Amino acid sequence: MRTSGADAVPRSFIAEDVDLIFGYPGGAIMPVYDALYHYQEQVKHVLTRHEQGAIHAAQGYARVTGKVGVVLATSGPGATNLITGIADAMIDSTPLVCITGQVGSQLLGTDAFQEIDIISISMPATKWNYQVTKAEQLPEALSRAFYIARSGRPGPVLIDITKDAQFEMFDFAYRKCKQIRSYTPVPTLNLNRVEEAADLINSAKKPLVVFGQGVILGNAEKEFKQLIERANLPAASTLLGLSALPSDHPLYVGMLGMHGNYAPNVLTNECDVLIAVGMRFDDRVTGDLSRYAKQAKVIHFDIDPAEINKNVQADVAVLGDCKESLQALIPLVYERSHQSWLQEFEALKGVEQTKVIEQDLKPTSGPISMGEVIYQVNVQTDGHAVLVTDVGQHQMVASRYTQFKQSKSNITSGGLGTMGFCLPAALGAKLGAPEREVIAVIGDGGFQMTIQELGAIFQTKVAVKIIILNNSFLGMVRQWQQLFFDKRYSSTEMENPDFVAIAKGYGIEGESISERENLPAAVSEMLQHDGSYLLEVHVGQEDNVFPMVPTGASVSEIRLE
Repeated sequence: MRTSGADAVPRSFIAEDVDLIFGYPGGAIMPVYDALYHYQEQVKHVLTRHEQGAIHAAQGYARVTGKVGVVLATSGPGATNLITGIADAMIDSTPLVCITGQVGSQLLGTDAFQEIDIISISMPATKWNYQVTKAEQLPEALSRAFYIARSGRPGPVLIDITKDAQFEMFDFAYRKCKQIRSYTPVPTLNLNRVEEAADLINSAKKPLVVFGQGVILGNAEKEFKQLIERANLPAASTLLGLSALPSDHPLYVGMLGMHGNYAPNVLTNECDVLIAVGMRFDDRVTGDLSRYAKQAKVIHFDIDPAEINKNVQADVAVLGDCKESLQALIPLVYERSHQSWLQEFEALKGVEQTKVIEQDLKPTSGPISMGEVIYQVNVQTDGHAVLVTDVGQHQMVASRYTQFKQSKSNITSGGLGTMGFCLPAALGAKLGAPEREVIAVIGDGGFQMTIQELGAIFQTKVAVKIIILNNSFLGMVRQWQQLFFDKRYSSTEMENPDFVAIAKGYGIEGESISERENLPAAVSEMLQHDGSYLLEVHVGQEDNVFPMVPTGASVSEIRLE
């Protein structure tokens, strides 16, 4: 079919079953936007208020659906505004295809208006990127982009299209990419390694499973649950692994990491076999690597060879698709009880319950705590909501206390720690899962980084429920200043606007509360409201998040206060 390069873009989207995209138009991408005008029934476009909002919305959509998120932006500042989201998606393994416009090919290298070398800029933060200067290159470039983004360990891909390539006419034909020479997204499973892993697990007296987002990305939740139940293996989650296993599962022992649960952090340095499934031994999980699980034999299941032995040396490395690897492992693992070992987790859980959790979730005096807000959300949603968080104290509190009953329910910025992620990501998550309650829990600092996306929520009419935990501080930085910098609160106190009034300016109803007795009714009003709603909760200004593993400490040196 004879068509333009611009027209080939939405045609390629349709061939890849893409029906929703996010973006912001501009001069160098205008031909593509003009072509999109004719495909509005097949491909819905969401106009965000900033390119960073577009890419975070695409991330939220991808994380809740498992599909590839698609973003459009123009050249120059439009393209560079995507970089934070691209880097976030890269480190958190989120499949994205980002398409940027570019100046005409005859102007490349001349410092033309809104020209920037986005290929060089984005190269370290993408799985693959490519500049299209001829229309005929588009079908293959886009088919490769979608294949690379979604295959193996997912990630972001960027395609930069010069303006003349968008106008150029050519004979369009599209074939979905199924393989690329020299690119092996899924390593071949070595059954000998699986047998070695099974032998170690079967001989273990104190096994501990640590699982990450790889379980979710591999659609291996069922197999993972079968494995831990077969051998009664205690299982602890990374931040991004949350919701792969129901929070109330008897073998779930909590979240790992700097602000994770006491028992799994301490007992990491007492287990004899550490079984890592779909996680990368991030520094927030391991603490001081020189003192991390040195007594344990380590089994590492991962799809990415680059993660093996990168941070923690594996005694047995099982490369491959998580689902396939666990299916091969399960029949080889003995049924065990590990009763006394599991009781050690229960004992330490009791210590944390007394010293931290009871005060966090059910305080009886003082200002409202962040934890009791999350507790009310749990009570009133019964663990079925999608939780979207920003970065900071509220993120750690919400991650620690939210009850998850189904997978793909925890959407947050993990590896990059991007403030401003939450609000647009919640928009994308709600568009990806309109049948589910989507709750954005966000701090007063992060909210103001992408506050303009209230406009996109208003225009799309989606029912995102927003909870601002307002302590008038950049809370996590303030906590560190209190604990490690003698309470020198340098540039962390915030004088905030009237958030409810701002929301109402965007047609979003809201309420602000500061009294404990008003909390249950306020949460109920938010959840029952037909449409988006903003609930601002004034919480304690100097509340800290514990437990905490200080930087440079061993995970077993976790502090409860």
